[in-house]
Amino acid sequence: ALPMKNASGKKVLTLHGIYSKQVDVLHGQTTGKLSSSYEQDALSWADAITVISKEAYDYYTKLGFQVSLVPNAIDISSLQQKAERIHEKQIIFAGRLSKEKGILDLLEMGEKLPKDMHLLILGSGPEEEKVKQSTKSHTNIHYLGYVPKDRTISLIRGSDILVQPSLAEGVSSTILEAMACKTPVITTDVGDNKELLNNGICGIIIEPNSPQKLLELTLGLLDNKQRAESLKESAFKQVQKYDWSQVGKLYLNIYESLLV
Repeated sequence: ALPMKNASGKKVLTLHGIYSKQVDVLHGQTTGKLSSSYEQDALSWADAITVISKEAYDYYTKLGFQVSLVPNAIDISSLQQKAERIHEKQIIFAGRLSKEKGILDLLEMGEKLPKDMHLLILGSGPEEEKVKQSTKSHTNIHYLGYVPKDRTISLIRGSDILVQPSLAEGVSSTILEAMACKTPVITTDVGDNKELLNNGICGIIIEPNSPQKLLELTLGLLDNKQRAESLKESAFKQVQKYDWSQVGKLYLNIYESLLV
């Protein structure tokens, strides 16, 4: 934010979540309160502020800032069409291996999966060592590390379920990609997940910090092909409004308003 303060020209600040709350989750309440103070200074330096979730929109509007809601977007037509299935029953997580992404709950769930159900974990981050330890004691947990975008999409497309047990989130690009790939999603009631997925219609949403519930719903969905089919078809229709052909227009409107 400091370079933004001194930059010439108009400045647009895009927030991918509620910054101070994410700091609070990762580093504790004291640091979270301090970051909240600095955050308000940074927001005041922007000529326009955009957020990607309704939760963030409500939060920053209540603080007195003029905010525009512009969700995350994906280019659906450019996504890799190949589907890569490594195991007959395949669950996938793709994202940062950190506390706020729910990686510890994911591992707790994964360690209780039946042996014939395989969990693929893609990404990197501070909890990488814990992920590697789980793979040593559980042969059905597989850590693939950083994977290029095209293969990530192929693996998502080839999986039975994408699981994302986040503790904090905005509008997840990974969830959008899974919806576009027609892969059913199980995630948590944080950020805009419930608005994006409409629980029980486009996906399954649970409370965060619920690894046992995550396990039960994952097993249930794997056994219910009809429900999985209904979820993914509804999600595919829903994700069309998050294509860049739609969202890009919202950004253009903001840029043009600043040039008047």
